[in-house]
Amino acid sequence: MTRPVNLYSFPSVDADLAPNLRRYVLDAQNEAVKRHNTFRVAVSGGSLPKVLAKALLADDPASADRADFSKWEIFYADERCVPLTHEDSNHALVKAELLDKIPAALGTPKVFPIDETLLDNPQEAADAYEKTLVSIFAARDSVKLPLFDLLLLGCGPDGHTCSLFPSYPQLRETDAWVLSIEDSPKPPPKRITLSLPVVQHAARTAFVATGAGKKEVLKSIFETEEGRQLPCGLVNEGAGERVSWFCDAAATDGVSYPRRGSVI
Repeated sequence: MTRPVNLYSFPSVDADLAPNLRRYVLDAQNEAVKRHNTFRVAVSGGSLPKVLAKALLADDPASADRADFSKWEIFYADERCVPLTHEDSNHALVKAELLDKIPAALGTPKVFPIDETLLDNPQEAADAYEKTLVSIFAARDSVKLPLFDLLLLGCGPDGHTCSLFPSYPQLRETDAWVLSIEDSPKPPPKRITLSLPVVQHAARTAFVATGAGKKEVLKSIFETEEGRQLPCGLVNEGAGERVSWFCDAAATDGVSYPRRGSVI
């Protein structure tokens, strides 16, 4: 890495982390809109959508400094090959926690879910989602990788992110934008995910990792060579200062890495 990643640690998720994440996301939004009049975001599931909703939905619709969802294009950093209404669907989670709660005054984002007709064939589902990205980000022969304005990701206790799992062959993929997984170590087994080069290429990446259950993996990622080879560690290594971690004190307890106190 040329410059190190940013690690933020906050006393409270609601009182401290969420407002700082809001500022970070709005800065990314405003930069992107100024650059190309749209804000292209890819999100994961887990606890992230709930924290994101806390961060963004308290905005005053009359304020100029607010989320303008009419400019947002929301993609999925990974998705499970289940119906969009299934409890394991990342889209269902994001819809319930965030999309369905956006006030009309904040606008309506464009959302790009997985093709439900291809759930039985993850490779076809991945190919179809890649074609969607190609259609949005430009012709494949003119763009080597899609440039997301922001990725909003989680970190599993094993160091996985998106549906990129430790030691899986998908981590070695260098060409495809979207990959299929047939044997995820956690259910459901069939999934699609952005590839590691796409994740490393994003303009900004924010990891949200909270709770004492994350402190061991964070210690590994930030302190050990083995941890730097985990998927989250590989994102850190590949993207450097474009990566910011939003954590609470419980998750960073005992982690020997310089902390930043605030975005605001």
